[in-house]
Amino acid sequence: MDQAELMKILVQISGAKKGIEVGVFTGYSSLCMAEGLPEDGKLYCLDVSEEWTDIGKKYWELAGVQDKIELILAPAVETLDKFIEDEDNLGTFDFAFIDADKTNYINYYERILKLLKPNGFIMIDNVLWRGSVIKDPSTFDEDTKVLREISELVKSDNRVTHCMIPIGDGLSIVRKK
Repeated sequence: MDQAELMKILVQISGAKKGIEVGVFTGYSSLCMAEGLPEDGKLYCLDVSEEWTDIGKKYWELAGVQDKIELILAPAVETLDKFIEDEDNLGTFDFAFIDADKTNYINYYERILKLLKPNGFIMIDNVLWRGSVIKDPSTFDEDTKVLREISELVKSDNRVTHCMIPIGDGLSIVRKK
């Protein structure tokens, strides 16, 4: 099973109806998660690249999930802040997937926690980073440093429970208490 199929199944078995994806790229993860949503489900996909997300739009239509996806082209921190400003959004999201610029992972995590329902979950991608997160910290580039920090934060965060799965390049699944 590949990671995107696992994410689809997690969305299905959780009964999720509303999610956020931070970092769309070519839209494969979006497509799989949207397939896991019910007909009235909605996935808000946040990205800054029209060029790359245009590739995904074509496949969303072919798969028949385009009506479940709302693509928002803007910096994700700004979009998440706008969601948070509308208090009606707080505690209403069932799940999220973080796979964008690594240096903002902690910013995304903290904002998404405000938007998640209790028992909602966040899937955080690339947490193993080809094994580099376990090497000598003095050798870390900025991305590796933040990936290690997000894992440490999740591990010590009493607002959540979590597990890390060695699928793809490492996927953490974090459940909000």
